[in-house]
Amino acid sequence: MVESRHRGSLAVMRSDGQPIALMGDVERLIYPRSAIKPLQALFLIESGAADAFNLGHRHLALACASHNGEADHVDTVLQWLNHIGLAEADLECGAHPPRRGKDRKRLILDGRDAGAAHNNCSGKHTGFLSSTKHLGLSTRGYIERAHPVQTAVLDILASLGDTGFDDVPEGFDGCGIPVVGISLHSLALAFARFADHEMLSQKRAQAAQRVFEAMVDEPFMVAGTDRWCTRALRAGSGAFIVKTGAEGVFCAAVPRAKIGIAIKIDDGAHRASESAMGAVLASIPGLEQCFAGEHSNLVTTSVLNVAGRQVGEIRPQAQSRDEWTEALKGVRGARDASLSHS
Repeated sequence: MVESRHRGSLAVMRSDGQPIALMGDVERLIYPRSAIKPLQALFLIESGAADAFNLGHRHLALACASHNGEADHVDTVLQWLNHIGLAEADLECGAHPPRRGKDRKRLILDGRDAGAAHNNCSGKHTGFLSSTKHLGLSTRGYIERAHPVQTAVLDILASLGDTGFDDVPEGFDGCGIPVVGISLHSLALAFARFADHEMLSQKRAQAAQRVFEAMVDEPFMVAGTDRWCTRALRAGSGAFIVKTGAEGVFCAAVPRAKIGIAIKIDDGAHRASESAMGAVLASIPGLEQCFAGEHSNLVTTSVLNVAGRQVGEIRPQAQSRDEWTEALKGVRGARDASLSHS
């Protein structure tokens, strides 16, 4: 028996603007949330800040992260801030406790409160501050819509998605930065162009390559222990990048196939967006083995009761999976035969 159903929409686009799979309402405007962090991180490189501050893959991956607030995440953020001459107090993302109980308990035992560096978006914010500092702009109010850094970041998204934000809904993300309405169609196109360097200027292509390599090389920094994004990045071995966002948004880029994927689950459920993204990627010829064996739970997840007994599973609807599998069967080159799977 199916106890609960999650409904959503899917867009898979080629970098030339041709659709591969469009399911559901892909033209409805959504807030992309943290799923666009890899695109937002492009400005950190394009602004010159990444080179000026000698930032490595750990920093770039953290700029794309929705991290757990584990010690390695927090320590890296604090060290990064110190490196650019700023402090935790300069972060305007706000504070919240770490995601894992183990890390929350450690704070309590140490008699410390969670700080802004524990915020799952603190890496992105440190990236914004790096660009702000490098460009000689005011660090106060860097999260505001009118701040030059936020304007530049949204301009990049508009350019990649072949869209505009002059007359769309606007709001604020959970971490305080501006968020604008964008269609799933444009979001998938943005990730497809991020994936295809031939569609980009040399400067942006180099930035996209660095962001991609950072996420692949430092998957832990992108999310953390037991997180879907971290596990999928490891399973993919460089064939793709993925990034989750709040309210059931998920995006991916597959460079060798030059495609982008965007998913929105209507009720905002992460468990559904993760399963759907895993199933879509696993349906792309050449990527099947990334989601086989020990990695099959990236597609179908067991539901356990408090005693650890399996009482159900989260899985994609068979009819929907058949539909996108048929649409994706013509995709070629998603995975280089020389890549090893780990």
